[in-house]
Amino acid sequence: MTELSHLRQVAFAPAHTPDIADALVSASGLRVEAERRRGRGAGLNPSGRFESERREAFDDGWQSLEEMEPFRTEVQVEKPKTAITRNDSPDISFDRSINPYRGCEHGCIYCFARPTHSFMGLSPGLDFEAKLFAKPDVPRLLERELSRPDYKVRAIAIGTNTDPYQPIEREWRIMRQILEVLQKANHPVAIVTKSALITRDIDILSDMASKGLAKVGISVTTLDRKLARSMEPRASTPPKRLEAIKALTDAGIPTGMLVAPIIPALNDHEIERILDAGHAAGASEASYVLLRLPLEVSPLFRDWLLQNYPDRYRHVMSLVRSMRGGKDYDAEFGKRMKGAGPYAWQIGRRFEMATKRLGMVRRGLPLRDDLFIRPNGAGIQLSLL
Repeated sequence: MTELSHLRQVAFAPAHTPDIADALVSASGLRVEAERRRGRGAGLNPSGRFESERREAFDDGWQSLEEMEPFRTEVQVEKPKTAITRNDSPDISFDRSINPYRGCEHGCIYCFARPTHSFMGLSPGLDFEAKLFAKPDVPRLLERELSRPDYKVRAIAIGTNTDPYQPIEREWRIMRQILEVLQKANHPVAIVTKSALITRDIDILSDMASKGLAKVGISVTTLDRKLARSMEPRASTPPKRLEAIKALTDAGIPTGMLVAPIIPALNDHEIERILDAGHAAGASEASYVLLRLPLEVSPLFRDWLLQNYPDRYRHVMSLVRSMRGGKDYDAEFGKRMKGAGPYAWQIGRRFEMATKRLGMVRRGLPLRDDLFIRPNGAGIQLSLL
């Protein structure tokens, strides 16, 4: 008997509307049993916002829900047409990025990339953590794109959507191959991760950093092991991330830390402690991002908060909405990263004072773009003259 035989189809409205979002938080029919989702972040697996139907699990008498298979990590191959993704957002400092994977096994409940799984007809909930897509063609495509005569060099950001060093990278090694292409071409790269696996590639990164071509940001959300395990179940533990900062710094790789996301009444009291720990490990710069709850992330996060910290639920969400114009999220440029209002202002000033006290830089170290060596060939039509 397949899992689909235990699903009930019901009328569906877009998941980001307030009534559906509230229903998702309290709907027991959408909850996945704890044993089936052990080691995962989300407690729900709702249909994506583009689906015409919503499915609810229920016991039809043929097979108990407790007997259903646990959520196991499945990886499919995705074949993109290009390696580099472009953007023109005024909120971020880069205009291009690479995503070697779609979905992320780290399972961070707050991940703003979760809604992208809806484009694949999958759930931003547990599917995002368990049904992953690897892009093994990206290194080859990247070399081809860098070979183009009209390619103009600027730093490529990696890790801005899903983590390039999530657990499946140990087997697929796509990120390692990407770095090998960039190293050969002397192309600048900036990486963000919350995984200590990045230390595997210190040999490449240290060589690139010696030429001013690489820098790394390690995301540290909390120093509380219990909170980290619940909120980021398959990411490296906080001590491992601090150890990674030290290892990278000792290897001569410029390394900063990203305190993200800052969640009011949950981890915001740790701002100064996190920065102190990062500075002691060798982090030279720091930045932060306020909790973002776009689309399906809002009901997923609120359900997690209700299940894990029910006593703080109303307080956390009240403060979040006070910084988002009364909503769970405000996508307006200039506000989505830092929020607005008195509480957001207070967080910003605390961060500014702490980094100033520690001598940590707020603005990123510029990378060189004058050493680029265009790859030869790589599938590009050669000139006849």
